[in-house]
Amino acid sequence: MIPFAYQVFSTVIQEGTFQKAALKLNVTPSAVSHSITQLETELGFPVFIRSRSGAELTANGRTILPIIQEILNSQARLEQEAADINGLNAGSIRIGAFSSVCINWLPPIIQSFKKQYPHIDISVSQSSFNEIVQDVKNGTLDVGFVVTPVSENLLVDSLIKDEIYCVAPKGFVPKNKKSVTHEDLEDRDFILQSGDYDRDTKAALDYYGIQPNLIHFSIDDQSIVAMVEAGLGLGILPELALQKIPGNVAVYPFEHSFYRSIGLATSAVQAKAPSTQRMIEQIKAYVAKKYPEAVLVRA
Repeated sequence: MIPFAYQVFSTVIQEGTFQKAALKLNVTPSAVSHSITQLETELGFPVFIRSRSGAELTANGRTILPIIQEILNSQARLEQEAADINGLNAGSIRIGAFSSVCINWLPPIIQSFKKQYPHIDISVSQSSFNEIVQDVKNGTLDVGFVVTPVSENLLVDSLIKDEIYCVAPKGFVPKNKKSVTHEDLEDRDFILQSGDYDRDTKAALDYYGIQPNLIHFSIDDQSIVAMVEAGLGLGILPELALQKIPGNVAVYPFEHSFYRSIGLATSAVQAKAPSTQRMIEQIKAYVAKKYPEAVLVRA
């Protein structure tokens, strides 16, 4: 059996405080504190920095996180295999995704998956690209939607190429009537998410020679559209992010096409879990049906 302290350690990281971890585990805060103190005594070093605002991992705590998470994940896989043998189809799956995938893809994917496997628990975490990659690497997520390429040693299946568009206030029309060119972008301000900069959008900005002093950062896709609608600048958003965002704006392709590549990442260890395998199959089937032109390959 897995030591309870390992479960407490992982839950405190997920919840951020001892109090919230206690509620999640249905134990008292003192039981959580006692378990962590016992773990630290056994290891010989502190794993959390405690403060009024919560608990933060120490450097040593970050080092042991992937190891403890691997032990917990191995136990979960064992339970899933046993459930499969007994015909129960039980287990759990932890998915990490960025906002446009959460909005457009995950609802139908999860709905279809739950019809087939009603006893498999699903949790979804919305995070940035880099956070998703790190959580998959650490084992706190089973699968994660990422923007490729990924530098970490993970298993990554390519899903689609998502074209990047220029979002402009209503009434804006490119000079050539079809696509945005250098001439349309002179002395224009741009609004984008800070997490997107230095990734795919930077390629577009660099290509058109947009200076950093003309770039302003927003919180999310919806706020970018709202600011563009108010005439505060032009936005750069991928097609998937624009599918369900209302707004009185104009959307045009760039004269030179730019894309972000969306993939699905998992670790070699978690890829062996039955529930993870089933979810990956479900996601691939959904993407293949929605984007028949897509070629799904493992990067």
